[in-house]
Amino acid sequence: MRSALITGLTGQDGSFLAELLLEKGYAVTALVRGGPDRGLGCSEHLRGRVELVQGDLLDPPTLRAALVQSAPREIYHLAAPSFVPDSWAHPERTVRAIAGSTASLLEGVRELDPTMRVFVAASGAMFGDAGECPQNEDTPCRPLTPYAVGKLAAHQLVGVLRAHDGLWVCSGIVFNHESERRPEQFVTRKVTRGVAEIATGRRRELTVGDLEAVRDWSFAGDIVRGVWMMLQRERPDDYVLASGVARTVGELARVAFACVGLEAEPYLRVDPALVRAPEGTASVGDPSRARAQLGWEPSVSFEQLVERMVQADLADLEATEA
Repeated sequence: MRSALITGLTGQDGSFLAELLLEKGYAVTALVRGGPDRGLGCSEHLRGRVELVQGDLLDPPTLRAALVQSAPREIYHLAAPSFVPDSWAHPERTVRAIAGSTASLLEGVRELDPTMRVFVAASGAMFGDAGECPQNEDTPCRPLTPYAVGKLAAHQLVGVLRAHDGLWVCSGIVFNHESERRPEQFVTRKVTRGVAEIATGRRRELTVGDLEAVRDWSFAGDIVRGVWMMLQRERPDDYVLASGVARTVGELARVAFACVGLEAEPYLRVDPALVRAPEGTASVGDPSRARAQLGWEPSVSFEQLVERMVQADLADLEATEA
């Protein structure tokens, strides 16, 4: 039986990845902090199907013990802060949680079993004001936030330890990816939840920031499938995982309102306090290498993704009312 260790099980990506691995017959272990009764967030429905081992990525002895106990053949390192604005309030903690945890994990792998295959989650945010769009694996990086700095450091650490120590480790440069499991502070869920509330008479308007802000949105389930495909290659390499299509927040809102048969404009209100300075380079990924070498293709379109999220929010509101 194939075996895998996941960090970040409680988040959106961890839950979709765990489901995928279980469907493929893996024995799945997850590294968690706290006792065995701690909440599993998005993966609560998988309790009992995933083995939990206690450990802390920034506490090397506990991490080493978890690696010995689980003895995985594949490691998926997803755990990291994910809400970028918070990184400004806690830059040291953010960089340590992202780059420091990656260093601790790879050091443990090097010590115990360098043949373990390791995936590390990087981010399209590390490109920042790169000066070219879309961005690929060779695009220069000019990060603009502490979060992006941490992701770039982790990505570069993967490359130098792979070259220096021969570790089987790869970095996935993932762009924005969404689902109904996204927390509501993210703009995609703010929009889909707001649309669901307007459609059911619970709200009259939806307040947003810059309607022209551009992002490259994919379905989280498609992204984690690409992540798994990366570890099935004969040799490790780094890949951009993205849709390759630029979308605006305004387009997101229009598609979401169309899902409930409404025009967006009468319900949208732009709050100037939420509008940030224009970005010098649009954050859009070029997934050409992943498509050519992995055979990876998204299975859920942007419109299908938004529809899925709106319907999930409508169902949640109905269940809450019942």
